[in-house]
Amino acid sequence: MSRFVTFGEVMLRLNPEGYLRFVQADRFEVSVGGGEANVAVSLANFGLDAAFVSKLPAHELGQRVVRTLRGYGVDTRHILRGGDRVGLYFIEKGASQRPSKVIYDRAGSAIATAAAEEFDWDGIFEGAEWFHFTGITPALSDSMTEACLSACKKAKEKGIFISCDLNYRKKLWSREKAGQVMAQLMPYIDLCIANEEDAFDVFGIRASHTDIEGGKLDYDAYAQVARAIAARFGCKKVAITLRGSISASENNWAGMLYDAASDSYCLSRTYNIKIVDRVGGGDSFGAGLIYALSEGYTDADAINFAVAASCLKHTVEGDFNEVTAAEVKSLMQGSGSGRVQR
Repeated sequence: MSRFVTFGEVMLRLNPEGYLRFVQADRFEVSVGGGEANVAVSLANFGLDAAFVSKLPAHELGQRVVRTLRGYGVDTRHILRGGDRVGLYFIEKGASQRPSKVIYDRAGSAIATAAAEEFDWDGIFEGAEWFHFTGITPALSDSMTEACLSACKKAKEKGIFISCDLNYRKKLWSREKAGQVMAQLMPYIDLCIANEEDAFDVFGIRASHTDIEGGKLDYDAYAQVARAIAARFGCKKVAITLRGSISASENNWAGMLYDAASDSYCLSRTYNIKIVDRVGGGDSFGAGLIYALSEGYTDADAINFAVAASCLKHTVEGDFNEVTAAEVKSLMQGSGSGRVQR
């Protein structure tokens, strides 16, 4: 079985119970999450051989994270041990017109302070078919930028398919630096994943005639965005998530997959989602796309699988998408009534 390798930071997630605000909380629920780890867990849940690469402290909190990932069947052999701390993030879940809020406490984490040369990409990529990372990883430090570049070069040398979710985070770096760094990495990327804001924040490419907050999206304009990304960097495919935000509790959700070779794109079905937890929604979309494309789905079926997987994730508490490929296929094929399965 081919291996699917993801690379990035995994953190401890702390959130108040239910929909309490930070200022109301006298206790926090603790779980594990982080972009590339979320993707690895989804792929493992879909039955693929998924490996996650990172660095974590050798103390008990680091081991807590490793044990969680192992529990999902994720290969953790290439997680380096060392450094002083596990990154934290705090999430206050929004509702109705009140947006969710995130506070990061990740400065000086083990992976952010790791040296690029610590990662043995020859060994890590043994038997690998696919490599995935996000724009969060090179934003962590200059050494992680170097590590991502080294990984991409080695993956390309070995003929491994590379995907990247732009995932711009303004709390980690500026638009200017993001654009400079990602422009170095993008020529290695086969599949670029973005949302309605990433293309503009990182590369200055904007979709016209759209109103994200009003829930109005011009799909033809997004096809132009995908075409521009592919033309500038040579990506084989570009996927864009299409979120129409009605409120913090209700979104319309769809996706687009552009194929550069045929200069054509596919749109998914649109779902109206009553949100339980939207964190990790983009990661579940990326994992769904990786799974479907690696399984030989057509572009139309791949984008529909990815959007259905992500639709289900929005109904699940925590970062991880706790669903199977069979459940995704059931929704993809039209079973979205929510009736009890007996």
